[in-house]
Amino acid sequence: MAVTPEQQAEIDAARAASATTRRATVPALEALLFEAMPVLDHGFIRVIDYMGDDAAVVQAARVSYGRGTRKVSEDAGLIRYLMRHRHSTPFEMAEIKYHVKLPIFVARQWIRHRTANVNEYSARYSVLDKEFYIPAPEHLAAQSASNRQGRGEVLDAERAAEVLHLLRDDAARCYDHYAEMLNEGPDGEPADPSRPGLARELARMNLTLNTYTQWYWKTDLHNLLHFLSLRADAHAQYEIRVYAEAMLKAAEAWVPLTLAAFRDYRLNAATFSGPMLAVLRRMLDGEAVVQAGSGLSKREWGEMMGVLGREG
Repeated sequence: MAVTPEQQAEIDAARAASATTRRATVPALEALLFEAMPVLDHGFIRVIDYMGDDAAVVQAARVSYGRGTRKVSEDAGLIRYLMRHRHSTPFEMAEIKYHVKLPIFVARQWIRHRTANVNEYSARYSVLDKEFYIPAPEHLAAQSASNRQGRGEVLDAERAAEVLHLLRDDAARCYDHYAEMLNEGPDGEPADPSRPGLARELARMNLTLNTYTQWYWKTDLHNLLHFLSLRADAHAQYEIRVYAEAMLKAAEAWVPLTLAAFRDYRLNAATFSGPMLAVLRRMLDGEAVVQAGSGLSKREWGEMMGVLGREG
């Protein structure tokens, strides 16, 4: 379950409230506002707030006072031009804020993107919930033989069951020891007054990396798209990719013109190096180019052939 009944009641109350504003609003995103989109087994993504829309990107690019009589097609054309030529600053004029619940190991990978404002749940001040990410068997795979950062073949049922047992057992045992060291009752007072509890900032070191944490993550549209170009990519780790895919859904509701251009020119596009382009020109001229005579490394040759959908 992604949220508790108490949290759902808070979400329902927030979604039931409304306010009059002169700011630009996006009905499709308003419909998603505050709603928890489940991710993994206990995680979620929620849009908490946003500023601007597709028109804000266009306004910044034209430094205009308003929409006027321009057609949506004209805005779409300008946005596509900006995306195609990597003019990033107009996209920095729109911002979005997410509430994210995610495993700690995903958070540590995510925080490498240093272009957002982040405030994380503090285990120095509060006690973390007893919730852990346990992968589905189909996501348990051996180390890839060709990619040091990736996964290879999915584990067979017997080995997967062994791994799942270890993950559950270790996470539960470490959390139980964490709770024992804290020695806190439901009211925050010592459960056993005769035994002082360990400080929260120290007890947290015993938790496993699949324990869930939460944060608020606010960024501008340009940096959101950079994050999504890396983390929604098919080569990204599954556990962070599913968060990126949920964020894509919200972004498409928010800035549909920008997201259409982003998919065409970034997410579903490819970049070729200078040597790659030289090889492609030779191929277009009718030359039968092979890797050994291409000037490309085996890896770069394989990447190019993969993009072209051809055998290496």
